[in-house]
Amino acid sequence: MKHVIIGTAGHVDHGKTLLIKALTGIDTDRLIEEKKRGITIELGFAHLEFDDDTQAGVIDVPGHEKFIKNMLAGAGGIDLAILVVAADEGFMPQTIEHLDILTLLGIRDGVVVITKKDMVDEEWLEVVRDDVAVHVEGTFLEGKPVVAVSAYTGEGIAELKKILQEKVAQAAVKNGQIPFRLPIDRIFSADGFGTVVTGTMIEGNLSLGASVELMPSGQTARVRSLQVHGQPVENAYAGQRVAVNLAGIHKEDLERGEVISKPGSLRVSRMLDVQLQNLKTSNRVIRTGSTVHFYHGARTELCKVVLLDRDTLQPGESCFAQLRMTESVAAKRGDRFVIRFYSPLETIGGGTVLDDCPPRHKRNDPAVLENLKIRTGGSYQQKLVQLVAEYEYNLPTAQQLATRLEQDAESLLVELSALVNEGRLLEVLPQRYLTEKLFAAACDRCRKLLEEYHKVNPLHAGMKMAELRQKSFKALDRTITDAILTAMVQGGAIRQEADRYALPDFKVVLTKRQTQLRQQILHQYQTAGREVPFVEDLYATFPANQQEDCRKVLENLASCGDLVMLTPQLFYHSSVYEEVTAMSREFFAQHPTFTLAEFRDLLTTSRKYALAILEYYDKNKITRKVGDVREVIGSI
Repeated sequence: MKHVIIGTAGHVDHGKTLLIKALTGIDTDRLIEEKKRGITIELGFAHLEFDDDTQAGVIDVPGHEKFIKNMLAGAGGIDLAILVVAADEGFMPQTIEHLDILTLLGIRDGVVVITKKDMVDEEWLEVVRDDVAVHVEGTFLEGKPVVAVSAYTGEGIAELKKILQEKVAQAAVKNGQIPFRLPIDRIFSADGFGTVVTGTMIEGNLSLGASVELMPSGQTARVRSLQVHGQPVENAYAGQRVAVNLAGIHKEDLERGEVISKPGSLRVSRMLDVQLQNLKTSNRVIRTGSTVHFYHGARTELCKVVLLDRDTLQPGESCFAQLRMTESVAAKRGDRFVIRFYSPLETIGGGTVLDDCPPRHKRNDPAVLENLKIRTGGSYQQKLVQLVAEYEYNLPTAQQLATRLEQDAESLLVELSALVNEGRLLEVLPQRYLTEKLFAAACDRCRKLLEEYHKVNPLHAGMKMAELRQKSFKALDRTITDAILTAMVQGGAIRQEADRYALPDFKVVLTKRQTQLRQQILHQYQTAGREVPFVEDLYATFPANQQEDCRKVLENLASCGDLVMLTPQLFYHSSVYEEVTAMSREFFAQHPTFTLAEFRDLLTTSRKYALAILEYYDKNKITRKVGDVREVIGSI
């Protein structure tokens, strides 16, 4: 079923609330203060039933300029707008501001309703119609129906209702596969129920019992019950006004403007990259560094505007900007927003979110501006590559990308495969992707690290895996790091030698003396078996003028895998270590816990060698010392 929200807009006292009552039979002014003053202060809600049994939700927004904040909180969920203009006054300041806001929020369809028709004659009504035509020219309401009505006599109401029914039927069906999102515009406690929040479901479907995340606070809760138009339901859908009874959270822990969302579906940031528009009707020049009020969904924040390609934004102009918030926000790419001047409060512009979690940009950076151009006008493939790049080296999954793009994962895989075939993306792990540019940058970084390492350690076969992981990717998950390094090896950017990495063309070059020493040392360790000499004792068997070369050769043998370093003082020949490994593996299978003495007896060696091997196993998480015994905790 299609779900559509109709919203009113217009100047204070132009008859919006009476119009809704005439259409729906519901009085949306619920507060005593609203009844007393005769104006709408908070958002009002109703539902409109058509003769074909379809329905639409209706939001009544305040018209008074003091309550524009409340108007904005409701306008974000509107699909169809009713711009209300009183016949006895015509367009007024708040009418213009509301129309600007609706345009900035991306609303594309609606109708203009001239109210209080009974208070003017036909000649004056034609003047008002002409006034409306002038003001809506160039906006989404240009060419849309203009209906004159009287909420008191009922004249024109049936015609208006028919037009709205046709427009509801023509409205696009919302994508139900997108993760649910509901900005909270009311919070209260209900006896016997606890915390209840209301809002317009702008995306996805929400089910009874679902776990939800409140953003940007990050709090979690569970849906205890749901209501739509005052009736309990098991599921709520995008385009509906919804009351959500939340379990596991107190009213005092929530604030208006937070968003109920599917856990993990929204990112939080204090910066947004945006396409910013300064309204033609604005009386202000937006300067870089200006502080403005930012309105998004039902949330309001202060932020600083950083213009990325200029110093000032004149009325009617548009540019790329970065908004830097005083508090965190949870937005999505493509979201609309409005900004108002800091003081006095007046709507001056708004725009579209291009990146919901960007890094801090320098102004006038060509690369930044080019990326933002792609976000606004690039091809689908360019935008997909750019989205993968946002994850840097964290390798987004096809499902993550599909969620962000609001697309089916299976169809997206076709696009991803094409980009992999073109070389613009790499599938580093199954259905996990990295851009070619980031991969090339990682290759350059690793090559530079290895080049420096080879200069300092010319006799080492290469840098140890763990060291290259840490220096090139820091805290990145090891599975991802190893996959990227493997891709480098497969692509020929680097070479793997046992547990080390090296440049492809790197070779260890030994002098004639070092080559002879290498053969001698290797022979000594091979013949010594498990009773090897300590390093200092080994050096003492060579002349003093050869001992520095001995140290270098020993490092070379260890880096090439010919020797295994148990401790800085004890090395085993690789064949001897393999023999010990085979014995240990068989022993561990029968002895999940054992003593040092038992292990010593197994190897028929002295305590110091048995202890050195076990400490090596401890370091590599094969065994663990617990009191006087060791436990086997890993495979060997």
